[in-house]
Amino acid sequence: MGETRRLFELGCKEVVCLSDGARLGYVRDAEIDLETGRIIALIIPGRLRWLGLLGRDPPIILPWESIGTMGDDILFVKTRPRGS
Repeated sequence: MGETRRLFELGCKEVVCLSDGARLGYVRDAEIDLETGRIIALIIPGRLRWLGLLGRDPPIILPWESIGTMGDDILFVKTRPRGS
């Protein structure tokens, strides 16, 4: 059986893009297939606009297939998602 992680642990990891080193933020939510129990995507809240007074950018959706390596504090994605 492979290594397992709790969803709560993923929220403590900073997401960094391997292709350009961009820091995308921290995982705050996940999309889960209720039939299989598998994670479909991880969700990072959009960046605040002008100190939050103008709301947020749209959230960044990371398909599970885009996830590369998971370290103790960092989660690497293979390519930068569109719109981030």
